[in-house]
Amino acid sequence: MPDLSEYRQLAKDMSVDAVALVPGPNFTRALGKPFMSHERPFVVVIPAEGAPAAIVPNLELGSWALVGFDGAVFDWRDQTGYDDAFAALAAHMPLSSLAVEGQVMRVFVSKALTRAMPDLRIVDGEREISGLRIIKTDEDIAALQAAIDISERALARVIEDVRVGQTEVQIEQALIQALFAEGAASLAFAPIIAAGDNSARPHGKARADYRIKAGDALLFDFGARKHGFAADITRTFFVKEVSDEGRSVYDTVLRANLAGFEACRPGVTAHDIDDAVTSMLEASPYADRIRTKTGHGLGRDVHEAPYIMRGNDQTIHAGMVWTNEPGLYDLDNFGVRIEDDVLVTENGCRSLTRFPKDLTIIGR
Repeated sequence: MPDLSEYRQLAKDMSVDAVALVPGPNFTRALGKPFMSHERPFVVVIPAEGAPAAIVPNLELGSWALVGFDGAVFDWRDQTGYDDAFAALAAHMPLSSLAVEGQVMRVFVSKALTRAMPDLRIVDGEREISGLRIIKTDEDIAALQAAIDISERALARVIEDVRVGQTEVQIEQALIQALFAEGAASLAFAPIIAAGDNSARPHGKARADYRIKAGDALLFDFGARKHGFAADITRTFFVKEVSDEGRSVYDTVLRANLAGFEACRPGVTAHDIDDAVTSMLEASPYADRIRTKTGHGLGRDVHEAPYIMRGNDQTIHAGMVWTNEPGLYDLDNFGVRIEDDVLVTENGCRSLTRFPKDLTIIGR
């Protein structure tokens, strides 16, 4: 049986009867195995006292048996629906209050809970539940490093073959193939491959109808997933040549990135780090090109706490991992972003990403 004691303690600390988990990063962490999130409700309820219970789609029972779950299980089939399973849970474990993952639990699941327990008070426990994994273990860090190393090897392979006339989609396809060839279990997210004016869109989509040309900025934002953990890396290159403006913008972003490392140490806040990075960008001639915060936490989720932004006074502690990704974006012209994955250490921080950041010209 997985050890769910910290979730029981969390329920006590939040003064709720129980904590509920649905498939996603916290669910996988707690139970040791991933399950899909789809149209079928799948919920584990961990009370402050006593044994847990689960609502499990019948077709998942074979996989669920591998978890070693020692609690009541209420299964249901597509043909009969899930309301009876929720009613059975309510009869087995009457609840007056329940903490849920506010960014993960879907509305139809919460409605099924309240239909079965009309007086149930549902509390958004996203910060508290996800906060249990904000400090990474040595095993977590090793998994992150493996995902990052795979990603960097794949990037090194792909940029060797970039040439004028390729489309963004062709480069994206080559990167995906390289990620799996290097050992990725899956993609952390759909890669962003953006050239020219598309690089100024922070979440631009690869185009099949644009062929890269000399002088283009070419931005890669991507990551492998390995052992359940995600890499998130951005590097911006220039194709065959770089303008004086491109060189100046790149240098500004790089200096801001380095300022983030300089500001990071236990005891500072997420605000402090973002302020150091953003102040560097604001002091440049390109202040009107700032469009994003400095970064976000990284682990089982690509985006998780801590969020590195002004106004977030969350204290930074050793063991946290965050992305240091300043950027400057001039719409209809080009953008530059440089992103590293950063581990907070007892005395400061260190970069888990090691891919070179010096301005690099690629392509042939």
